[in-house]
Amino acid sequence: MTYVPPWVVFHVPHDSTQIPVDVRNQFALDDAQLEYELLTMTDHKTFDLLASGVEHAQVVRASVSRLVLDVERFEDDKFEPMALRGMGAVYTQTHDGQTLRHSVADDQRHKLLEDWYWPHHAALTLATQTALQESGLAVIIDCHSFPAMPLPYEVDQTARRPQICIGTDAFHTPAALAQFLSDALAIAGYEVGLDSPFSGSMVPTAYFKKDRRVISVMLEVRRDLYLLEQSGSPNTEFERISAEIRQCLLQALHRWHMLEFGRKS
Repeated sequence: MTYVPPWVVFHVPHDSTQIPVDVRNQFALDDAQLEYELLTMTDHKTFDLLASGVEHAQVVRASVSRLVLDVERFEDDKFEPMALRGMGAVYTQTHDGQTLRHSVADDQRHKLLEDWYWPHHAALTLATQTALQESGLAVIIDCHSFPAMPLPYEVDQTARRPQICIGTDAFHTPAALAQFLSDALAIAGYEVGLDSPFSGSMVPTAYFKKDRRVISVMLEVRRDLYLLEQSGSPNTEFERISAEIRQCLLQALHRWHMLEFGRKS
C-alpha cells in the first residue's frame, strides 16, 4: 500500500467470522442458521479492502465475530441504542429479530467482555495514544461495509442506498475532512452518502468528547461493489475498488492535513 501517515489508525471491528468453541453453545441457532447469520452480519473482507498492507501497529482488528461480542457498542446497554433491538455489546437477537442467544448470565457476559471487549478497546486506546505521542494527533478510520438492501434491524430502511457512506461524529470529525473525502470519492465516480444510511464513528472511551486531537471518520462500503453478497467472497472488481477507495482516502487525509497544519503529511 502507498505510505500511510503514522497518525492514522485503521479500526476494523466487524470482518471476523470466528466463533470460539466455548461460546458456540450460547447460541440458539443450528449450524446452518448460524452460518447464514454470519454471512448476513459480517463486514466481509473490510480489512483486505481498506487496511491490508498497513503497518501492524496502525491497525486494530477484532478477532471474533460481532455475534460473539460487538466491540463497537457501548459496554453498558443503558447507553447503547441498539440494545433495544437485542444488539448491545452482547447480541441476543438476529438481524431479523429472532432469538440468537439463550439467556446470558451475568458471569457469562462478564467473561465475554473480559476476553474480547476490554482487550480490544485497550488496543485501540494504545494505538491512539501512540499516534498522539508521536504526531500530536490521531485519525481513526472506522472500516465497515453494509448490504445493498437494508436488513430488518437497521434504523434506516430506505431502499436506495449510496455506494459509500461517510459517518461522522459532531465532536471528533472535522467537516473539512468529511467533505474532502466525499469530494474525492465523488470525483472517482462513487455515489456518496453523508451519515446515510449509518452515522457516527468509533472513538476510544478515554478520548470520547474530550480530546479534539483524536479525529474519527467512518468509511462504509456497500457490499455489492466488491463482494458476491450471497457468498461473502470478493468479486472481480475487488482489487480496483480497493485501490480507488484507498487512494481517495489518502488524498482526503493529505488535503485536510495541509489545511490544518500547512505542511506535507
